[in-house]
Amino acid sequence: QLCQAIEECKRVILALPEHSERQKDAVVRLIHLRLKLQELKDPDEDEPNIRVVLEHRFYKEKSKSVKQMCDKCSTIIWGLIQTWYTCTGCYYRCHSKCLPLVSRPCVRAKVSHQAEYQLSICPESGLDSQDYRCAECRAPVSLRGVPSEARQCDYTGLYYCSSCHWNDLAVVPARAIHNWDFEPRKVSRCSMRYLALMVSRPVLKLREINPLLFNYVEELVEIR
Repeated sequence: QLCQAIEECKRVILALPEHSERQKDAVVRLIHLRLKLQELKDPDEDEPNIRVVLEHRFYKEKSKSVKQMCDKCSTIIWGLIQTWYTCTGCYYRCHSKCLPLVSRPCVRAKVSHQAEYQLSICPESGLDSQDYRCAECRAPVSLRGVPSEARQCDYTGLYYCSSCHWNDLAVVPARAIHNWDFEPRKVSRCSMRYLALMVSRPVLKLREINPLLFNYVEELVEIR
């Protein structure tokens, strides 16, 4: 049935207009079907080598000596006594027991099918617009730290709990483009992974977004 669905999905993709939203959605469906088929082909084990969750493609890690932090529960992964997985797309790491609780979709899919930056500087809308809940896992948060501290991501402008925002630092594209500001800012885990995957993609048309920048930055004039 999966093989038939894959072939049907291929025909749909070829029939749809190129680069259309419907074709992109069909490509995502095709990827999901292929991953499900691959998962069925893998031999059954107590802990399968491959797990697919929210577009993450998790592989069971074999390294026992490396100490990592779990992206879901924010605690240490003890490789010697715990089974853990890494997503090959976005490098999300978590305990085997945390896999069913993963709430963050793989950002690799977004990079592949919607490669664009948020170009407004920290577009804050307030905690009330999030119902005083974490933008990712929906855990209750507040600026007073009760029950959990609300941490703002400088890239999305949204607020996250301490499990989804570890105060990682990253250069924010909007600040670089509009202010030529490359000072690293605090961003959520999801934003950090997305920015890391996007950093080498040539998607910014600088002369269209901020042509005046060429009047003030000598290096840009030289590059042009």
